[in-house]
Amino acid sequence: MRRLLALAAGLAVLTASACSTPAPPRSDAPRTKPPGPATLPAPTGPRPVGTTALHLTDTSRPDPWDPDVDARELKVTLWYPTRQRDGQRSPYMTAKEAELLLKGSGIATAPYDTLSKTRTNAVKDADPFGRKLPLVVLSPGFTKPMSTLTSLAEDLASRGYVVAGIDHTYESYATTLSDGRVAECLACDSDTDPGSHAALVQGRAADVSFVLDQLTAKWQHSELIDRKKIAMVGQSIGGAGAVAAMVKDPRIRAGIDMDGTTYARIPKSGLSRPFMFLGSQEHVPGGRDNSWDRDWKLLTGWKRWLVLSDAEHQSFTDIPLVADVLGLESLPGMMPAARGAELTRTYVAAFLNRHLKSQRQPLLDKPSSRYPEAKFCPAACAQS
Repeated sequence: MRRLLALAAGLAVLTASACSTPAPPRSDAPRTKPPGPATLPAPTGPRPVGTTALHLTDTSRPDPWDPDVDARELKVTLWYPTRQRDGQRSPYMTAKEAELLLKGSGIATAPYDTLSKTRTNAVKDADPFGRKLPLVVLSPGFTKPMSTLTSLAEDLASRGYVVAGIDHTYESYATTLSDGRVAECLACDSDTDPGSHAALVQGRAADVSFVLDQLTAKWQHSELIDRKKIAMVGQSIGGAGAVAAMVKDPRIRAGIDMDGTTYARIPKSGLSRPFMFLGSQEHVPGGRDNSWDRDWKLLTGWKRWLVLSDAEHQSFTDIPLVADVLGLESLPGMMPAARGAELTRTYVAAFLNRHLKSQRQPLLDKPSSRYPEAKFCPAACAQS
């Protein structure tokens, strides 16, 4: 959840602040006609993917961002294996959500409904298939809707996971609620307040625990989920939220922080469950962000710290995959969008397969000639 600076030459994400409002791009560059709708890469697993959306209300606590709302409403998007290969593909986001996301990000290089036309791979409301599957909770970056992690979610579902992506209401530019209202980013007004980062991650931890309560006991397909095999993966502030959620909720067996500065403090006794940092060059030891250096010492169980050369903050999301249709070009030296998606999917799946499915994963034991971009920190990951 960093400042998005869309330069005239392309899309670059700098990591000056984890909760900053994106600055608008320059609009003086010549416009070219963008290509047709973006298409997300096909999932790599053997199963077709279904998806559905749930609207859940936590009546035990007020909304932390809207003082006039006495209950916390969340939108949860589920991806899961299905037998159904044909059917209507789920929309990436609505036209209104796309408009608010582009306006909030200061991107005016394409029609505001452009992202709503993005082609996904999951069949809308398909019947789930399976039983006792591992569950992965996904949490997006600040100001970003859950849809920006769709490529990763679809891939994990095709590999046999149930994936629950949480839209943390009022923390993104657009979240469509159960009655059709679109909640905008109230938290954006507080992102420079002292303690706002810590409040964000603690709020996300509470959201996650509530969602786990609902999915494992009250969801009509709760038999799909193996309650003993739950992990959380987050990008940016969502990654920081993974730390906070694991500290708070012992049901989460393993976690991944994708390029997020960590704000939740790990107890001095340490966090003994498996955890992986997966990030950009900013997160090398002794780099610009020292939160991983601090927390690495407090991770007392299985752990990995991987940095991808030429990655930037949004390389772990769908943003680079849709940049072309927005008329935004990658900067020289930036990791190609398809390669960023491949690396993210590969290393996230390897971690989850190891810790939720007990499958040996040599990829996580040493550098790979197939993926030379992945540097193992701290020992073999010098700052460049």
